[in-house]
Amino acid sequence: MSGEGNRSRDGQHGQHDHNGRNGAIPADDMPTVPIPARHVVTTFDAASRRERIEIQPLYERIVRRVITRVFSVWVKAATKAAHDLDWFPRVDPYVGYGTNDYSRLICRTVYAGAHSQSGLAMRGFKGMLAIPSPHTQVRISIDDVPLETVQVGASERYDALDERPEVDSEYALSDTSGYLDLVAEHKLASGVHTVSYRVRGRRPVTASLFTIPKDAKVGIISDVDDTIMITQAPILWKAAWNLLFLNPEKKASVPGMSVLFTKLADLFPDAPFFYLSTSPWNVEGAIRHFITNHGFPEGPLLLRDLDPRPKTFIPTGPQHKLEFAEQLMGDFPDMKFILVGDDGQKDPSTYATIVKRYPGRVLAIAIRQLTPREAMPFGINAGGMTASQPTPVTDVPVFTGTTGANLMKTMLPYLKEHLS
Repeated sequence: MSGEGNRSRDGQHGQHDHNGRNGAIPADDMPTVPIPARHVVTTFDAASRRERIEIQPLYERIVRRVITRVFSVWVKAATKAAHDLDWFPRVDPYVGYGTNDYSRLICRTVYAGAHSQSGLAMRGFKGMLAIPSPHTQVRISIDDVPLETVQVGASERYDALDERPEVDSEYALSDTSGYLDLVAEHKLASGVHTVSYRVRGRRPVTASLFTIPKDAKVGIISDVDDTIMITQAPILWKAAWNLLFLNPEKKASVPGMSVLFTKLADLFPDAPFFYLSTSPWNVEGAIRHFITNHGFPEGPLLLRDLDPRPKTFIPTGPQHKLEFAEQLMGDFPDMKFILVGDDGQKDPSTYATIVKRYPGRVLAIAIRQLTPREAMPFGINAGGMTASQPTPVTDVPVFTGTTGANLMKTMLPYLKEHLS
């Protein structure tokens, strides 16, 4: 590791010697045959040309810079408070996915108390207060085989390389907001594997890695909010309440959707499920528990970073979904997809755009229609106004319904007849 990296670690965390207290495993007991891995420009850092700040109107540039600076002040103050409380870095691991040739891994380093735990289904506001631990060294292994990584750039700057040279390392270094986004290049059998993340002074934490077989022909991309989980996203104050304050154990599932997804999994046994949401990574644990507790097929979550940054600020919902759809299309060039969303936000137009950009790659679209109570404040439809979007006009079949049962009646017979 370069001298700068070592200074970063020792300067920020050297005063904490928690190895004995927490029983951390010694750093030298891992296997020595490494898996090569490289940092990538993360999806949440990859602004499209029209999103970059330099082309925005003057007033928007000013607002963005004010917000990013206020956020920066908050982070500095919160970091000082974390140090005063003797907090030190922890890894929040997220579920990864990949092919037989490479894997996409993502995690975040944050400051936390000695006895804190990762991945808990906490209320959203607690997750939103997570304090990023920037430039933190993380040791990573897949099925107990370590990764060897290269630190290539600073995420806050446009395509800028780090001042230090590229150096192979037993550590990966998180970015200025604590995120780590890696591609590990190796051969791996299809199935679910285990990724281990470890920072100094803590026990390893793990996350699943879904390795998807090359011959899988069908995949399901599903929205989360108001598609499988009721959040009432079109109504801002209700969406904020459900995201920030509602007990995760009380989050309600859209009726019949878990049954629909189970039947899709039965119809296409090798099909992976990708859950796409504009919710932030801060609430990944709550959404993960929801998926498990309500019987949805397990799969990677592809969420959004809400830390305002000079390069991207906060990516828009449609842009976030389009970028991840583009990533999945590239990762699985032989796979065709079923898209599942709702009409409460912009899923219909977003999915229509995906169909147009990738002809022949989408088999069907399912749009869950929100009820008036979900779509309008207090369930009142004033003057015929609607918060929902019309059914997309595309070259692929589009199925609509207010529940999973409605969608099953029309979509499943079509899929069985034409694809199974």
